[in-house]
Amino acid sequence: MPSFDTVLEPDHVKIRNGVDNAIKEIGTRFDFKGTGAKVELKDKEIHATGDSEFQLEQIEAVLYGKLTKQDVVISFLDKQEKVEKLGGDKVRQVYKIKEGIEATLAKKIVNSLKESKLKVQASIQGDAVRVTGKNRDDLQTAIAHLKKSFSDTPLTYNNFRD
Repeated sequence: MPSFDTVLEPDHVKIRNGVDNAIKEIGTRFDFKGTGAKVELKDKEIHATGDSEFQLEQIEAVLYGKLTKQDVVISFLDKQEKVEKLGGDKVRQVYKIKEGIEATLAKKIVNSLKESKLKVQASIQGDAVRVTGKNRDDLQTAIAHLKKSFSDTPLTYNNFRD
């Protein structure tokens, strides 16, 4: 039976390029000269450090701009609510990079496919949703349905098997 996996995977290379471009701009901008403004990519997190919360907002604008130019969907970033206070006047904002479909979103995807009356079955496989059907056309219709229903979520479809 043909199947495919629905996953939520960011392109780490594009994220790395966007962060590197943001680091370059922060290093050359006049309003950041002589300050502790910096951006770092650590494992699955982006750390923005600045002298004040206003400066963090400026760093965030630069970071979001550079990531958008790299075609990274900003909804992959999960901004932490709390701004960390470091020693002195320094503050840090942490952005976690989301990877994998959360349980609530996976349930919504499965329910959406069931309610669409398509001839496919969806099952949650860890952090992915596997969709199976009798033929390839049903699966392509299911992909089109998911793209329309979850247009705000950057889902990707891989592991297509015939």
